[in-house]
Amino acid sequence: MLNPSYICIEGVIGAGKTSLTSMLGKVLNARVMYEQPEENPFLEDFYRDPQRFAFQTQLFFLLSRYRQQQDFFQRDLFHDMMISDYLFAKDRIFATLNLDDRELLLYDRVASLLEQDIPSPDLVIYLQSTPERLLQNIKYRARSFEKNISEEYIRSLNEAYNRFFFHYSATPLFVVNCTQIDFVHNEKHFNDLVKQILKPHSGIEYYSPEI
Repeated sequence: MLNPSYICIEGVIGAGKTSLTSMLGKVLNARVMYEQPEENPFLEDFYRDPQRFAFQTQLFFLLSRYRQQQDFFQRDLFHDMMISDYLFAKDRIFATLNLDDRELLLYDRVASLLEQDIPSPDLVIYLQSTPERLLQNIKYRARSFEKNISEEYIRSLNEAYNRFFFHYSATPLFVVNCTQIDFVHNEKHFNDLVKQILKPHSGIEYYSPEI
């Protein structure tokens, strides 16, 4: 397989998706797409009262991500590589975790129609972390709409992500152990990670460097 030209970076809230997307975009001269959670008018309400606002939050994310994906994949003559800080299919992780059975049935009907128009990435990078590290990162960046996220929710979400990617086979998957790497502050770690990402990939591969 050739070097990936479209990469999706995934991980639980606070894993470092946006940071890695930005850094890779600069060093690889790639076009980047960022998830925009702050634009969801229901999100802060959801973190405060998940049961009441889950469906509105989920549907807004699904439709806004679909629109963003459609806009992003217009022809770009100046970049050979594209990087996104989310995988469209991961939306189902949140839906399964947060919606009741009737809501999930309706969600699945809408999502199944939209997914047909979404291009598949050449490589998915899963930034795997621990709930403790994720909560630390969330607290450090201090985003206002995340102030009501509970520790219980992050732990449940982390388990859901691990289950999802344990069974994931749609594209090559590169799992990065983020408890063993600091690509944001350690240039050596970042450079080695870039080198590993640009190699040909197939199936599931794991990256856990020794510090």
